[in-house]
Amino acid sequence: MMIDLDPDVLEVLACPNCHAAFAVDPERSELVCTGPGCGLAFPVEGRIPVLLLDEARQARSPGTPS
Repeated sequence: MMIDLDPDVLEVLACPNCHAAFAVDPERSELVCTGPGCGLAFPVEGRIPVLLLDEARQARSPGTPS
């Protein structure tokens, strides 16, 4: 599924856990934190990023390069 977010919006969004930038995972419709010790992935539902820590999943082990 394609994530259809305005590039300007994506540029200002930050991970609510560590405040790092996001990478887009279009296959899973997620925004994935690029922070070195974080690795949380947040769902995008209907063009709206759900940036709640309770809704995030661990996309990779903290400290593991993406």
